[in-house]
Amino acid sequence: MNTIIRVVLLAIYIVVSTSVFAQNASTSKVPQYKVDASWPKSLPNNWILGQVSGVATDKNDHIWVIHRPLTITGDEKGATLNPKRSKCCIPAPPVLEFDKKGNLLQAWGGPGNGYDWPKNEHGIYIDPNGYVWIGGNAATDHMILKFTQDGKFLLQIGSPGESQGSNSTVQLGRPAHMNVDPVANEIYVADGYLNKRIAVFDSNTGAYKRHWGAYGNPPSDEKAANFNPSSPHFANPVHCARLMKDNTLFVCDRANNRIQVFEKSGKFIREMSYETDTKGSGSVWDLIPSDASQKYLLIADGTNNEVTVVLRENGQKLGSFGRSGRNAGEFHWVHNIAVDSDGSVYTTEVDTGKRAQKFIKQNK
Repeated sequence: MNTIIRVVLLAIYIVVSTSVFAQNASTSKVPQYKVDASWPKSLPNNWILGQVSGVATDKNDHIWVIHRPLTITGDEKGATLNPKRSKCCIPAPPVLEFDKKGNLLQAWGGPGNGYDWPKNEHGIYIDPNGYVWIGGNAATDHMILKFTQDGKFLLQIGSPGESQGSNSTVQLGRPAHMNVDPVANEIYVADGYLNKRIAVFDSNTGAYKRHWGAYGNPPSDEKAANFNPSSPHFANPVHCARLMKDNTLFVCDRANNRIQVFEKSGKFIREMSYETDTKGSGSVWDLIPSDASQKYLLIADGTNNEVTVVLRENGQKLGSFGRSGRNAGEFHWVHNIAVDSDGSVYTTEVDTGKRAQKFIKQNK
């Protein structure tokens, strides 16, 4: 009998040990990050940033941010006042390009001839051809703009002024984010802070293609309560649109604390909800695959002020990093997120956060 018991116990031990080993092996592969407090380096020319409302990386692993010069307070821009209030500082141009070491490579942007620069900059995206797209979410910012990397204007979709609603084929409604499909030459717009839809246009000509709301249905502009993961409509803002390599489109329905996944046609596939008790500005502000495999997603949660790591295929939460605070590695209104080819993560903060941060992947 003792021999039988020992055999059974040994079998149980082997099964449990194997399970724990497999679980630990799986956990060890979950991305882990450590803040690089030295990134970016101090800006030249006595420049300072306002609310940093977008971040993106390009094929050269350069990091692009867009900020809001008009959100810089009087005491922050004291060197520009007449008479001067202080030695520092001067608002930096809205668009800035950095290398991975944090060196500033160039800066440009602002009002110019032939286009309508937004009143409140929101979102930046570098498409596979290297073109720079930006948006805006002020009350009259109903357009997105396309530039070369040195700031030459190429295309405007929409225009400032009156909104035409979520079913317009020519006008946007405070667009938040965009993503280009280089095969079809189409740009998907998270539209946005006023409209409640995904809108698709030709990325070369700006011609309208299609649009849809939550669950692939026609969007509605009727007022509705936020924080309802079962709502039949998007809430404001529709805050991000991210195309995956399997041709699915992930959409941030921020204030409803959920992600909805679509085919490129607008056909609804599935949804995933996060931190559903979150009020404030919601829990799903932006998302990005952690690396080229796209096994994991990183979700920027600007209300709980953390970045959540989830499995892309089913949305299972595996971990997070960050918390509310002002120290390196902490966040105040973490707004957008990007990754480079090494898997390092870049985040930006709005409200009074007003900064960009870098987190280096530890388990490569």
